[in-house]
Amino acid sequence: MANNVRPETMERITTQELAQAFIDEQITALRKQIGTKKVLLALSGGVDSSVVAALLIKAVGKQLVCVHVNHGLLRKGEPEQVIKVFRDEMNANLIYVDAVDRFLDKLAGVAEPEMKRKVIGAEFIRVFEEEARKLDGIEFLAQGTIYPDILESGPVKAHHNVGGLPEDLKFELVEPLKFLFKDEVRVVGKTLGLPDNMVYRQPFPGPGLGVRCTGAITRDRLEAVRESDAIVRDEFANAGLASKVWQYFTIVPDYKSTGVKDGKRSYEWPVVLRAVNTKDAMSATIEEIPYDVLKKITSRIITEVKGVNRVLYDITPKPTGTIEWE
Repeated sequence: MANNVRPETMERITTQELAQAFIDEQITALRKQIGTKKVLLALSGGVDSSVVAALLIKAVGKQLVCVHVNHGLLRKGEPEQVIKVFRDEMNANLIYVDAVDRFLDKLAGVAEPEMKRKVIGAEFIRVFEEEARKLDGIEFLAQGTIYPDILESGPVKAHHNVGGLPEDLKFELVEPLKFLFKDEVRVVGKTLGLPDNMVYRQPFPGPGLGVRCTGAITRDRLEAVRESDAIVRDEFANAGLASKVWQYFTIVPDYKSTGVKDGKRSYEWPVVLRAVNTKDAMSATIEEIPYDVLKKITSRIITEVKGVNRVLYDITPKPTGTIEWE
């Protein structure tokens, strides 16, 4: 069977019953492929890698070694959730790497968007390689490749950044989700018992918040992105919008405007709110957020997020705007 052809006999995974059948089939296949060897996984906490991790834990238990690299560009609470779900609840063999300072030092002064992506991707490969070389007996590399990745990017999932590992490591790939679409991956994850806020997590760019802190990243502005993003996610959940909007987030651009705080003039950043709906990410429409929700989000951001004095709402569809700002 060609790597880029989805099996014609494969049923669409739309129910937990079909998902359980897929899980049972993959557990058998994974045990046959891996045997008694060890398998390594870069566990970002995103939907795809989380489902792969849960599936491999079911299949081979402690033979799976998960490496979670915190590069400082994740959303609020995500590293803690990865540790809680996988190490504490699923008893995974999890290595946590705090590389925040390392990444942010590398990114200091880097303003061009594509260069930021390259720095983040290259540094991730280096960190992951260092952790891999510390381990003995690793013969397999698991990846959260799904079917659209194969159609768009070839057999190696480029945005996981592990395709660039040195050839001398000679890992054999393990890709149990490679014939599934994203909606099917979510059903499998739900059946495996992963929490809803992980299974139904909205799309998140590979460089993380690095592309939402536009221009050269600074720690204080990055923290403003993280905190404002958390407020938007919280208020969307409270308003029942979380499952109705495909992607929603904040951007903190690299410029300031004059405002007034506590009776004094301030010179601080704006926060830009963006919320879009799309079917294929090739085009996108703007979600009309109720004004009372916008008012509450605005009030919380300007009072709770340090260094911010304005909230703006980006209502530009794609095209002409892209979904992300960088």
